[in-house]
Order: sequence, then C-alpha cells, then structure tokens
Amino acid sequence: MQIDSQTLIDILLEKRGITDKETQDVFLNPSYDRHTYDPFLLADMERVVVRIFESIEAKERIAVYSDYDCDGIPGAVIFHDFFQKIGYDNVEFYIPDRHEEGYGLHQPAIDILVQHNVNLIITVDLGITAVDEVAYATTHGIDVIITDHHVPQEILPHAYAIVNPKLPTVHADGTETYYPDRMLCGAGVAYKCVCAFLSKYGEYFSVPLGWERWLLDMVAIGTLSDMVPLVDENRVLASAGLQVLRRNGRVGLQELWKLAGVDPRTLHEEDVTFTLAPRLNAASRMDTPHKAFDLLRTRSVEDARAYAKELSRINDTRKKLVADSMRAVHKTLESRTLGPVIVVGNPMWHVGVLGLIASKIMDTHKCPVFVWGGNEDDEEIDNGTKGFKGSCRAQVGDNVVALMTALPSETLLKFGGHELAGGFTVARDQVHFLETQLTALYEKKEISEDVEVIKNSGYDAELSLGDVTLRLYKTLTKFSPCGVGNPVPTFLFSGVVPTKVARFGKEKNHLEIAFDVDGRTLRAIAFFKTEKSFDVLLEAGIPINLIARVESSTFMRKTELRLRIVDIV
Repeated sequence: MQIDSQTLIDILLEKRGITDKETQDVFLNPSYDRHTYDPFLLADMERVVVRIFESIEAKERIAVYSDYDCDGIPGAVIFHDFFQKIGYDNVEFYIPDRHEEGYGLHQPAIDILVQHNVNLIITVDLGITAVDEVAYATTHGIDVIITDHHVPQEILPHAYAIVNPKLPTVHADGTETYYPDRMLCGAGVAYKCVCAFLSKYGEYFSVPLGWERWLLDMVAIGTLSDMVPLVDENRVLASAGLQVLRRNGRVGLQELWKLAGVDPRTLHEEDVTFTLAPRLNAASRMDTPHKAFDLLRTRSVEDARAYAKELSRINDTRKKLVADSMRAVHKTLESRTLGPVIVVGNPMWHVGVLGLIASKIMDTHKCPVFVWGGNEDDEEIDNGTKGFKGSCRAQVGDNVVALMTALPSETLLKFGGHELAGGFTVARDQVHFLETQLTALYEKKEISEDVEVIKNSGYDAELSLGDVTLRLYKTLTKFSPCGVGNPVPTFLFSGVVPTKVARFGKEKNHLEIAFDVDGRTLRAIAFFKTEKSFDVLLEAGIPINLIARVESSTFMRKTELRLRIVDIV
C-alpha cells in the first residue's frame, strides 16, 4: 500500500521544523508577490539608490567591482543588465583575478579605477572587511557603495553606504531592526538594490513594471551555488529564479546547456549546482572570471557558443586537477587519526581547487575542513610575512568564520566568508599548528551557529520500493528547491533485494543496483562509487538496507524515475 501524500508531506515538514500553518503555506507555495520583502528594509538602501541616481544624472563613471565566484559574477550581471536597461553605459565591470589579486577590494585595482576617472564603486559580494581599501578610495575622491552578505567584523569600512542583511538599521530612537532574511547571497543583495532603484526611479527611466524579475535567473544561480539556507526569502527567490532559467532566455546558457546535455525545460536545482556552477567557477579557478561573466551577459550566439566551449574545456582541466589532488588527500587522511576539524594541505595544490577539495572532504567526514596550498610562490602580505592561501567548508550548524575569528591573531594573515564557506591566508610558520588550534576551539563549543536550520538526520522516513512512483515524485517536488537548510528528502528502504549489481560509465566507476518492483525495474545509482565503497556485501539476491533519494532523470531527453544512493547499511 502506497504512503499517503499528505502524511508524507506532514512528516517532511516536521523534520524541517516547519510546524505552524502559515509557515507551511509559505514553504509549500512560495510566491514572489506575497513572500518577498521590501528592499528598503535593508540598511542604507535609500542612500544607495539616491547616490546611483545622482551619479547617472551627473554622467559620472561607475565601476561595479564583484567577486569572481558563482555568486559575485551573477551579481555583476544583474547590475550589467540593469544599467543596460536604463540606457546608462558609462559603467565598467572589474572582477579581480583569483590568482594574481585574490579575493576582495584591492588598492592596485583602485589605482586602475582612479586612472579610469571612476567616481563611484559599487561592490558585489565583497567589501564588508575592506576598511583600508575603502578609505584609500575615498581619499582619491571615489564614493564606495558596499553590497555584501558576508559576516561583518567589529570595525566597518567608512563607505558611502553599506547594504548587508547581517547589519541592522539603526533608528533615530536608538532601536535596531534587521532585514527579515539575513541570509541573502551576494547576488540576492545586488538584486534588492536594483529592485529598490526601479521602485523609486523605474518610471523615470521608462522601465516596465516587473522587468526586474527577468534578473531572478542570476539570483537563483547565486543562491543555489553559494551555500546559503534555502528557507525564507532565499527559497522564494531561488524558486522564482528557476522558473526564469527554464525560460532559457540567455544565449550563453542555451549553449552551455546543450554541451552539458541538460534540457532547460525540466531544469532543477542540481543542474545549477552540479552542472552550471562548476563551469562558471572554473573560469576564475583556472583562467579568468571574465569568461564566465561574458557568457552570462552576451547576446551574440556566436560568442555564446565560443564561451560555452571554453568554459567546458576549462572545467575538464579543473576536474582532472581535483581528481589528482583527492588521491593525495585520501592517502594522507588514511594515515591520520581524524578529529572534529580537519586541516590538510600541500604547497603543490592549485589554489583554484582548494575549495572543491574542502567540500569533498567535508561531504565525506561531516566536519569543518580547512585546506591550504598554492602551486606558485607563497603569498606575501604587506608586512613581509609569508603565508599559504586556503579555503574552508562546514556543514549546517558549524561556523568557519567564527572559528577563524577566535584564532590567535598571528595565525591567519587574512580571512573572510560566511558560516559555511570561507577563505584565508595562514602564516607559513603557523600552518602546522592550525589543526590543533581549530580543534581546541571547536571542542570548547564556544563557536555557535545562530541560523535556525535543521540538520539532516540520516533519512526522513521509511518507504517501500513500491512507494517509488511518479505520484510520490510529484509530491516531493513541493519541497524543491533543496539545499542548505532544506535537504533533499531522503528515505530508508529496509531489506530490499537487488536483482543486479553492476558498474557503469566509460571508466566503470559508477554503481548501479537494480530491483524488481511488481514486474518493473527500479534502478538505484551512485556516481563515483562502486560495490566496494560500502561496508556491506553487495550482490544480487542478498538483502540490503538502502538510504536513497527519489529523482527523475532526463539525461539525453529520456525520462527515468530512479533512486540516488546516499548510503547502504
């Protein structure tokens, strides 16, 4: 007997801590019109839109200075499309080189913008810690508007305006109020700035009401890629943005989807996080971020085709580097006794893939992971101290920024990020003490996460293989988009008996398990795993306990309902 849809929905909602009727309605029926917030609830937003308007009226030169990742680049595209729509072209876009410049706002970059007679800098997905750099820009007559979502430090830059949902609005009576969703991504903050500007000046520039919604595809890419919780307004923006992505209006994405074998009409969040984001991020990791920016903004089919091919080529190179590095990681970790925090590194590891290595280790070991490396000369900081660059990742409930903040001041030369992901430069003479220091801090449990999200506890419910039907899949789509804070519904299938256990793929490095379910074949698959990846005997005819997710594959335009293996116990 199949599980009742409403019963399953109730179970899944309770698992996610969504219990009251109003919150359940918002979660199951996210509405852009009903469930998004007034952008002017963000601190300094009025100053931002007025300053941009004055800059346009005065025909000043504006520079949009964005991060080089899959949040900052879509955020820059949001501003690009906005300025193009209002017909203002005295704008340039500066994206720092990951390897030559590193993350953030830099003095040499400001010198370049000074030479270009820039009057106003608008940052995207960075700037909240750039105290000295903002002061330097100001002394050269440049106003700086910071739009960011990263964790503010005790001292804020003295910018013209700062829009960051983690900062409160301070009212005349001294009271403070926060934006209702403090966990917006960088592209989301950029989008809110555009929404605010158009609500105030859209009619003046003859922009049709609601045009800004076409920019939600970029918000969805940033939100889904940047490990922000997919609850509250983030969930609404990501859901609406996926709808725009399915309309497939950008020629660059059209060409990229073709190469990747993705049908945009049936696009879902995993197509963004596992297909699109790696290709966009590969540009800055292995080459120049402008190739990703140009792919997203171009209107030329010929250019789009060239950019898509180039990003796919770069991504293939990136995958090989990660695979080579992970072999070294596995060998290193196998020889160690692992604690609650893992630190691993090698001077020969390419800095562009450190974050990917950290994510893969974190996915396996479910703990904060700090990875350092660099295949070129050590980074030298202003005071002459040398250090290694690094990236860190954590699962929901942990906070890498809080950990790094609590370290002795001499340990890290630079750091930043948000709760689940960050970057750092560790002093060369301190790198071998880093794991001991982080572990001690973590075990004190002084580092806490104030975001109310529910950790996934293995699986949500127990089902039978007979429950896996199109009807069940349609019920589960109500929980999409899934990600941080809203994990993909996961189920236990107890005592199920495989009829086939095999490997597939060109290199035979993926696992397939087949089951007979009332005369039909149901497949369960796991990529980059084999029958030796689990601590149980996997053979046809031997019962297993399978933990899996239900998914619909449309690979090569062939629809298949199947299971994605999470674990076998």
